[in-house]
Parts: sequence; structure tokens; C-alpha cells
Amino acid sequence: MLSEELLNTLLEFRRERDWEQFHNPRNLTAAIAIEAAELQEVFLWARDDEIDARVADHRVAISHEVADVVILLSYLCDDLGIDIENAVKGKLKLNREKYPVEKSRGSSKKYDQL
Repeated sequence: MLSEELLNTLLEFRRERDWEQFHNPRNLTAAIAIEAAELQEVFLWARDDEIDARVADHRVAISHEVADVVILLSYLCDDLGIDIENAVKGKLKLNREKYPVEKSRGSSKKYDQL
């Protein structure tokens, strides 16, 4: 998760540019999906045995796309009053219940198929 200092820096960056007017939940979630797709594009059409080379060759681009997703998600959570750390902790607790180790270890099945 981002430090409070870095989050405040991001919010100030946005405020200085008067971009809050464009950052409603619909636009932010669309932007997150688009940036995630740009991240996915790095790996498009790569065979499994090419993935490590793609990561090595595109590490900076991957880092930038990851940062874009995190920045936009941070804006969305701040705007909606969602504490990212608490949201992740809550989801992890739920996932522990849905995916107990004894049923899900080594399996890619969805919880309702375990």
C-alpha cells in the first residue's frame, strides 16, 4: 500500500491540475481497466516460454503501467473513502474462508467447485 505521504503527493498532483472534475467513479474505473489492459498488452501473443524475456525486455514499461493502475486505484479509494489496507485485509479473510488450504492447495478451481 502507499504511504500517507505518497498518497498526499498524488492527491496534490491531481489538485494542482484540477483533474478531480474528471475523476468520478465511472471514469476512474474505466481508466483502471484501460491501464490494466495496457499492462496485459506487454504479454499479448507471448508463448509461455517467452514470458521471462518479455519481463526483462519491458521491465520499465511494466513498472509504468503498474504505477498507473496503483495511482488511479488510489484516487478511487480516496474519493470513495475506502481504506485500501482494510479492504485487502477483509478480502483476504473472506478468501481464506472460501479457499481453505486443504481444499484449494495446488488447485485453480473456483471456490464453488472445490
